[in-house]
Amino acid sequence: MIQHRPNMDWMLKDLAESVPQTRHVVVLSSDGLRMAQYGTDTDTADRLAAACAGLQSLAGAVAAEFPHSDGRMRMVVIELDGGFFYLMAAGAGAYLAVLADEGVDAGLIGQRMRDLVARIGEHLSSPPRHDGQGA
Repeated sequence: MIQHRPNMDWMLKDLAESVPQTRHVVVLSSDGLRMAQYGTDTDTADRLAAACAGLQSLAGAVAAEFPHSDGRMRMVVIELDGGFFYLMAAGAGAYLAVLADEGVDAGLIGQRMRDLVARIGEHLSSPPRHDGQGA
């Protein structure tokens, strides 16, 4: 049985519209499935979500190298030609991803992401799937 989620895209609107130069905002499950999006089309959101699953896995592997780490990724920031990519843990089994142009205020976007996760993190969670069933 597949459990349907309410549309969460509206929760991302404030983040996307309050920080100039924000391009895409996506919430994804830890296995790379898009849960919500704002400011992007479905195909782009799905590609970002799939890429994020690999990044959070790599970040977890790096975290294991720190002696007192719990192995969980909190935030990844990648600077690219043309902009920035942010990936943040956002609830149980969920992540918040933002793609922003190079003119973005990096500190502001990080703070707004933290605020969003603190405010609505319980809505940004993905229970684990069992026996191949969707969440």
